[in-house]
Amino acid sequence: MKTAVSIGRDLAEKADALARELGVTRSRLYALALGEFLGRHENRRLLERLNEAYGDPPDREEAGLLARTKEYHRRRVFDGGG
Repeated sequence: MKTAVSIGRDLAEKADALARELGVTRSRLYALALGEFLGRHENRRLLERLNEAYGDPPDREEAGLLARTKEYHRRRVFDGGG
């Protein structure tokens, strides 16, 4: 799909130089850059949703399980046993 955008001269010159360096067209460079930006934005939104879902502190049962797991792994790593 064709689209027109306006960008500053400095940014356009840097983009042209990078496109030449990478051996891609300016259009391909812009598509790659936009794809990367959209991917980062989606990852940020996903992280926000995960933080909302798991943001509450662990309840008593979860805290106990976490403590036992940490102790188990500590013994395995530092004491060489289980």
